Amino acid sequence: MFDVLNPATGEVIATVAEASRAEVDAAVGAARRAFDDGPWRRTTAGERGALLRRTADLLVRDREELARIESLDTGKTLGEGRIDIDDVTNVFRYYADLADKDAGRLVDAGSATVVSRIVHEPVGVCALIAPWNYPLLQMSWKVAPALAAGNTMVLKPSEVTPLTTMKLVELLEEAGVPDGVVTLLLGDGRVGAAMVEHPAVDLVSFTGGYSTGEKIMTAAAKGVRRVALELGGKNPNVVFDDADYDTALDYALMAAFVHSGQVCSAGARLIVQEGIHDRFVADLAARADRIRVGDPLDPATETGALVSAQHRAKVEDYIESALKEGATLRAGGKRPEGPAYESGFFLRPTVFSDCTRDMTIVREEVFGPVVTVERFTDEADAIALANDTEYGLAGAVWTSDASRAQRVAGALRHGTVWINDYHPYLPQAEWGGFGRSGIGRELGPSGLAEYQESKHIYQNIDPVPQHWFKG
Repeated sequence: MFDVLNPATGEVIATVAEASRAEVDAAVGAARRAFDDGPWRRTTAGERGALLRRTADLLVRDREELARIESLDTGKTLGEGRIDIDDVTNVFRYYADLADKDAGRLVDAGSATVVSRIVHEPVGVCALIAPWNYPLLQMSWKVAPALAAGNTMVLKPSEVTPLTTMKLVELLEEAGVPDGVVTLLLGDGRVGAAMVEHPAVDLVSFTGGYSTGEKIMTAAAKGVRRVALELGGKNPNVVFDDADYDTALDYALMAAFVHSGQVCSAGARLIVQEGIHDRFVADLAARADRIRVGDPLDPATETGALVSAQHRAKVEDYIESALKEGATLRAGGKRPEGPAYESGFFLRPTVFSDCTRDMTIVREEVFGPVVTVERFTDEADAIALANDTEYGLAGAVWTSDASRAQRVAGALRHGTVWINDYHPYLPQAEWGGFGRSGIGRELGPSGLAEYQESKHIYQNIDPVPQHWFKG
């Protein structure tokens, strides 16, 4: 058994059971049987779409309960929790609609007596491992397309934030998912490793840290299993001096500090043109100091707690390293004071200026309420700075020049680029990164394709002897 804590208070909110290796074997075995021999294999795409729609309806019914659980479990505000649940519902509805739209395609074989077609089949048994920052949303990005494609699956949420995934599995059962199609396992990385290493798993989808992603690729190489990895980012938010100043400033705060910066696409690298740099940094720091940190369930709270004491300590180590390497602390950098903050894992929104690309805090993913500010001179300089990272998940460009916006967006080596906006995503648009940010794509049609195998069926409808051999 292990405890699940409320990050805002440090209190135990649940105690859950950790899976043993024998239970991992049993779960994967159940998924294997359900895929190979069970009625799930014979379901139609329309039936799977209907299941997803029923699940979406149940998510709407239980929205407030789920949002509250997500807030208690992750430390994010209740308002953010509600947005997450609405997004989860939209993902299920999108893949419900897409499930029966994939009819494959005909291939012109150059002959009137041949019918050649490409069809798509499910991959098989999927190990789906989601992170702690958006536990239900990130799990929905995997579960919905995997079900739409006809796979069976074993789920593992983070041991830090398992509660909404537990609820999702209950809702899927209520919606009518057959036995063995979806199985939940709880526990830490050892449980995840046992899932990844299991020879009966056909595909691993993982969202999390780069080092863990490397280990998963290594383990999946044995047996040549498929992997899909989203491994975070160090995301540039580029502001030109002709941008709408107040709007760019407002979005820079949101990009860096929503969910206390615990977002894979957070705008943690703010890159500002020198003409407005000093003013922008001063205003950013002043606004950051006024962000209301507190109880995630309080409607007045603008950002909540970090997910754990261990994670807060890690972020504080990055802050200390930035100071040692010469960055200038302009806001935050400390824990908020007062009785309301003593038990929770809070940290003030933090702004560093005078940052250079060689600093650890500029190069590594901090995953906390910290933004670094760099200055640039011209368009070429901005592109060079923005692309000077081993990651490539997301980025943004702020400018009133439409041509420049398109040039810079086209030059950025990142999987998603926003122009005069930050953080929106669409279920129908692919999500994923370049470089160390991972391989594969979630969402959109490609998110469904990750869970499908393509098969070519070639039919000669009028076979006649060819007399290849005369003997």
